[in-house]
Amino acid sequence: MKIPVLIKRLDEGVPIPTYAKDGDAGADLATRIDVTLAPGERALVPTGIAIALLDGYAAFVHPRSGLAIKYGVSILNAPGTVDAGYRGELQVVLINHDLTQSVSFSRGERIAQMIIQKVERAEFIEVFDLPGSSRGAGGFGSTGST
Repeated sequence: MKIPVLIKRLDEGVPIPTYAKDGDAGADLATRIDVTLAPGERALVPTGIAIALLDGYAAFVHPRSGLAIKYGVSILNAPGTVDAGYRGELQVVLINHDLTQSVSFSRGERIAQMIIQKVERAEFIEVFDLPGSSRGAGGFGSTGST
């Protein structure tokens, strides 16, 4: 099933999101600018597009696995969340985790992938006690080391 996503190009020279292969979950996002990240550096990178999602949907911006393994580049707030009501330019917070090498991206180069998903809204109900569960309050590392 395809969900309609309205898209506005804010820069005619930048490609709109596309799926590289049939069956891909993520549509590639490209950079609108040339950008270089020094080791450990982060930058807010504009994509040159804005979108309008149907109510009940959100877009999640994920790192590209190839950039992670080849260059150590990821998204600092992965996944970035684009709410249905947001109409501004999509931007990606890239970070270079490599300890020694800078990495550069040219305008139009793929930097991230966007996944559109249906999301539910919660109704938060305050209670005095929560119902029990087999896990209880066990948190970080509570299920063992492996």
